[in-house]
Amino acid sequence: MKIRISTFSPILLAAAFASAALAQGSSCESLASLALPNTTITMSQAVPAGPFTQPGRGGRGGPALNLPAFCRVAATLKPSNDSDIKMEIWLPASGWNGNLEEDGNGAWTGSINAASLAAGLQRGYATAMSDLGHEGGSASFALGHPEKLIDWGYRASHETAVAAKAIVTKFYGRGPKLSYWNGCSAGGRQALMEAQRYPADFDGIVAGSPGLNWTGRATQAVWIAQATHKDDASFIPREKFTVIHDAAIQACDARDGAKDGIIEDPTRCNFDPQQLECKDADGPTCLTKAQVETARAIYATYPNQGNKQDLFPGFEPGSELGWTTMAGPNAFGPGTDLFKYIVFQDANWDYKTFHFATDVARTEKADGGTMNAMNPDLGAFLKRGGKMIQYHGWADPQIAPGSSVNYYKNVLETMGGTGKVQGFYRLFMVPGMAHCGGGEGTSQFDMLTAVEGWVEKGQAPEQIPASRVKDGKVDRTRPLCPYPQVAQYKGSGSIDDAANFACKAQ
Repeated sequence: MKIRISTFSPILLAAAFASAALAQGSSCESLASLALPNTTITMSQAVPAGPFTQPGRGGRGGPALNLPAFCRVAATLKPSNDSDIKMEIWLPASGWNGNLEEDGNGAWTGSINAASLAAGLQRGYATAMSDLGHEGGSASFALGHPEKLIDWGYRASHETAVAAKAIVTKFYGRGPKLSYWNGCSAGGRQALMEAQRYPADFDGIVAGSPGLNWTGRATQAVWIAQATHKDDASFIPREKFTVIHDAAIQACDARDGAKDGIIEDPTRCNFDPQQLECKDADGPTCLTKAQVETARAIYATYPNQGNKQDLFPGFEPGSELGWTTMAGPNAFGPGTDLFKYIVFQDANWDYKTFHFATDVARTEKADGGTMNAMNPDLGAFLKRGGKMIQYHGWADPQIAPGSSVNYYKNVLETMGGTGKVQGFYRLFMVPGMAHCGGGEGTSQFDMLTAVEGWVEKGQAPEQIPASRVKDGKVDRTRPLCPYPQVAQYKGSGSIDDAANFACKAQ
C-alpha cells in the first residue's frame, strides 16, 4: 500500500496513518505506550510529507528537509544509573524497504543529525540515530562520569540498535529483515566497535575514515602541536602548506601512469620536505630549517616502545592542504579534550606539559578498551554472516589513513590472510580524498549501495565507482579499488574517465 501525504491536514494525516496501521502492526501514536527495558518513549508523532525542520536537543534548528510522510519516535535510554541517551527513529509511512539503518556521529558530538536520518528515510529505511548520551561537541561530559564515557564509547550505539529493532517490530508488525550501520569518522569508529563487540547487531556495515585508534589520534594531535609551537620559528604559515603540497604532488603524482594532480598510493612516495629548505633567507616559496622539521613531524610515524605496533601513523604526502587541522594556530580540540577530561581530568590541562616517555602509557591505560576499536578478531562477525566495507581518504588530514591500513593488515594476520577475509571485509582507500569527503580526489561514491549488494545479492565489491564534482558538475570518474589494489591507467584515453583505469595489484 502506497500512502503519500502532501498536506498538513491533521484529519488526512491521521486517516493515512490509521490506514497504514491496518497493514502494519500499530499506529504511530500508539508507540508512545510501548514498554521496553531501560527505555522511555518521549515522543511518537506522525509527520506529514513536505518540509520538515527538526528543532533538535536544546532547541537548535536546521534547514528544512523535504521528506515523505513518516512516524517520528524519540526515546531516552538508561542502561546505567548515569545514562541519558537520546535516540530517534524515523519510520516511513509507506514504501518501507523492510530494513533498518543506524547512523553514526562525529568526534565527541552529542546530537541527532536530521540530515543523516532524512537520507536513510528517503532510501526507504527505518532510520535511527542517538546522541551517544550527552549534548555538545566536547568531551567535558566524561569528566567524573565513567558510565557516560562507556555510553559514548560503544554502549549507546548498541542500545539504540536494540530499541530501534523493537520499535520497528511494533510499528510494522515484524522486525527488520536486515540491519545496516552507516558512519564516518567517529561514526566509523562506532562501526568497528559494533563489528567487534556486537556482531549480531548489523548485517552490513559501512565504516568510513574511522577514528579507530582514538587515543593514538589524540596523542598525535599533541605531537604535532608541540612540534608546530616549539617556538615561533617552528610554525608553518598556512600559505606554505600549498607550497609543500605542490612539491609533494610534483614528486609523486605520475607514479600510477597518469599525471592527474593526485597521488594514487602515497606510501610509495618518498617526498622529503627538506628539498624546499630555503637556500638563503626565509621566503614564501621555501621552508626554514625549523619549518622543515615541523613538516617532517607531521609526516612521521611514532613508534610505540611497548610493542611492535606503531602508536600512530603519520599523515601522507598529498594531505598538506588540510594541515591547519592539526598544525594550525591552536592544538586540535578533539584530541586535547581526551587529555583534559579523561586522562588527566583537568579542564585547564596544557598540551605542552605532555611527556611522551610517561604519558603515552597513562593514556592507553585510561582507554581501557572503551574508546579504541582496534580488536582485529572479527571471527564472530564473520560467523554471523556480516559484511563490512571500510574506506578512508589518502589525503585525510584529521585521522591518519595509515590507521585503517594498519587495522586491515592486523585483521588479515589474525584471521588467516586475504583468502579468509576478502569474503566479508574489504578496505577501499580513496586517493586525494580528505576527511570523510572533499579534497582533490574522486570523493563522491555510494558505499551503502555497495554493501547492500554484498549482503543481499552476494555481490562482493570488486571496485566502486567514484566521481569528483567541481562547480556542481562531475569532471572526473575513477574506480575505487579494494586495498591493496590501485587504479592504474591503461595508457590511452582521458585520465578523467574511469573506463580508462583498471584495479591492479602493485
